[in-house]
Amino acid sequence: MRFNLTVIATLTLLVFSCKPYTGQVTAVIEQPVLPVLTLKENNPVLKIKLAKATDSSSILKEVVLSLEGTTSLSDIEKVNILRSTDGDEKSFSLVAGASGVTSPVVTIHADLELPADTTVLWVTIKLKQQAGLTDRILISCKVIKTDEGRVKLTGDRESTALRTGVALRQHNQDGVDTYRIPGLATSKRGTLLAIYDMRRDSDRDLQGDIDIGLSRSTDGGLSWEPAQVIMDMHEFGGLPEKYNGVSDACILADNVTGDIYVAGLWMYGVLDPANGNFVEGLTDTSTVWNHQWRSFGSQPGYSIRRSSQFLIVKSTDDGVTWSRPVNITRQVKKEGWSLLAPAPGAGITLADGTLVFPSEGIDEDGKRFSTITYSKDSGKSWHTGNPAYYNTNECAVVELPDHTLMLNMRERSNRGKTEGNGRAVAVTADMGEHWAEHPTSRRALIEPACMASLYRHNYANGDVERSVLLFTNPHSYTRRDNFTLKASFDDGKSWPEDKWILLDEYEGNGYSCISAVNDSVIGILYEGSQSDLVFQQIPLDEILN
Repeated sequence: MRFNLTVIATLTLLVFSCKPYTGQVTAVIEQPVLPVLTLKENNPVLKIKLAKATDSSSILKEVVLSLEGTTSLSDIEKVNILRSTDGDEKSFSLVAGASGVTSPVVTIHADLELPADTTVLWVTIKLKQQAGLTDRILISCKVIKTDEGRVKLTGDRESTALRTGVALRQHNQDGVDTYRIPGLATSKRGTLLAIYDMRRDSDRDLQGDIDIGLSRSTDGGLSWEPAQVIMDMHEFGGLPEKYNGVSDACILADNVTGDIYVAGLWMYGVLDPANGNFVEGLTDTSTVWNHQWRSFGSQPGYSIRRSSQFLIVKSTDDGVTWSRPVNITRQVKKEGWSLLAPAPGAGITLADGTLVFPSEGIDEDGKRFSTITYSKDSGKSWHTGNPAYYNTNECAVVELPDHTLMLNMRERSNRGKTEGNGRAVAVTADMGEHWAEHPTSRRALIEPACMASLYRHNYANGDVERSVLLFTNPHSYTRRDNFTLKASFDDGKSWPEDKWILLDEYEGNGYSCISAVNDSVIGILYEGSQSDLVFQQIPLDEILN
């Protein structure tokens, strides 16, 4: 006789639910909205807080989980229970686990003595590498038993279908301390190209031993080729690599020629933060440090010993190989400006073939600004517009249907502000010669002062061509958490809340970049709570409907 596994699972849980609660242990079940990632050993999906009412001995014996509603049980390689071993929940030990999941009911047997007070457990999942990127994991805790009997369960919300994704770059992977600053583009051939800082020694910004890395995917982000280094100034000028860092890169796919460009900021040596003088005699053991955006970090002029440099590399073979860096600082930076840098993320190709990088800088008065850097001759020469807005940086650019450009900017005064918090937005009709503040500027999109991504996606609605603006950032006034995708169907005039999609509610570094996987799927690369860099797919239909 053949049995329906769903029916068996339901009957099993009903039998459990008929038994009375016993003992002095209670459990609170929490399920945060977090991505469940391939290439990651333990993805947290449920948090269990076991509280004891007395000092009497109790032993955890059994946890029964339901995966009913999960898209495909075959995506799951393993289910584990981990115990948090410190107050910050950064260290865990394995309690028990189950492999080879074939039934929507998973029973995990344990033998864990519960101390007084509270024990924090996490249910985690390991996905198979081929798990689908639009699949969902639905998991709930149905029964917990100690040696005294069943434990009463309470929870703060209904179970949520968790999205899958890829842990593209993880802390300490390939000997790199931290991966940061994502950029994502889709080549003319449909290849996904992800770029990032390879911060080899620490998570600190420039100056440091930082190179620009790239990963390619030819199957929509399901699998990725090994990381390659595409911008590295090595020991230029006799200085160690820790004083030749390249960071904050921006990627641009030329939709006309198929060429790919990556721009990055190179910092040679260090300027003394006390007086702006170039520090001589730097070695591998030197500890002096300065940041290009801080006191005397980058100065007016063009000398590499005075000012950080705007570099570009180019690929003509779909990102497989790359040119040596070309320094375009003298083309794009006004001599009196202290700094001009590519804004991290992605550039765009305009309808007329113009290539546009979002960019950022510090003017002759020491004011930070956002603008654009562009080429009208397929990358042979580059030019920079005027500042669009002050006290901003880390901007993103799109071309609107009327061919004006919209610049969406990190507004630095928003840091920690709950009143009057909002991204700065400006538009230009003449390639940055003149700018006008958009009506939604400082009103529509809150932030904790963090880089964000803005992307325009064209799609067909029957025979009608339409477009949607997509935006990602940490939806928070004060913390880089609640990482959210938003959509606008009126060129950024409104961002309806019923179209928001929460991707990761825990805190990460929060930077992100959006590109189209294809006409019907959106790809997002972001700094999440569960991996240095997370890649996820979102079907366009889900956004539209």
